Amino acid sequence: MLKSKPFEISLSNKMRIVLPNEHILDFITRNEKRIRVVTKFEKKSIEFYAALKKDKTGLYYIYFSKAKQKELGIFQNDYFTLQIFEDTSKYGVEMSEELQAVLLTDFEAFQIFENLTPGRKRSLIYAISRYKSPQTRVDKALILTQNLKKGIKDPKLWLKA
Repeated sequence: MLKSKPFEISLSNKMRIVLPNEHILDFITRNEKRIRVVTKFEKKSIEFYAALKKDKTGLYYIYFSKAKQKELGIFQNDYFTLQIFEDTSKYGVEMSEELQAVLLTDFEAFQIFENLTPGRKRSLIYAISRYKSPQTRVDKALILTQNLKKGIKDPKLWLKA
């Protein structure tokens, strides 16, 4: 599996981390667009999936949300450890057990889901996984599968009963 060595980094702006080329050269060479990121600060560690993006100046970066910054406990000028791994997940993000179970019990919805673009699949997975309660995730996954079968394409309506 492709991975970088852990390295020290800080935020380049409020929600972006510019990645040094020496740590991501293998990812660039292999044209890896999705990565798994592990960040550590003091005694906290979080793991998330990200898109490896390139700006107009040729710098590679990832987005690092305010929520992730808060979870890790970092501020604008803090240095923290980052390590990048090849994304070996099926969808570019981990799917919740609840959504997976609902899709496995509804073959029609599963087929519709599998025919969506990778970005749409990730959006749906994120939409369900943001709920903290397992029961709420099940309920929302059931609503989602019904709306997929109804042909609803608008993301704003995916989780509406």
